[in-house]
Amino acid sequence: MNKIIDNKTFLKEIKLCEKLSKKNNGRCAWGKCQDCGVIPLLYKFSKSVIIEDPEKIQEIKKKHLSF
Repeated sequence: MNKIIDNKTFLKEIKLCEKLSKKNNGRCAWGKCQDCGVIPLLYKFSKSVIIEDPEKIQEIKKKHLSF
C-alpha cells in the first residue's frame, strides 16, 4: 500500500483533530471524537498501516484526542 498523504499533511490534520477535540470537549462538527474514524484513516493514508484492533484504535485516539 502506498502512502496517500505525506507526513506534513498527516501532522497538520492530526493537530486539527487535537485542537477541535480540546476546544469542543471531545467533539467536532462531524460528531464525537470517541466514535470517530478519522484518526485511524489518517494513519492508514500516511503510514500505510491498517489498524483494526479496537484496543489499538482507542490507544491512538487517546494519544491525540480529548475524551
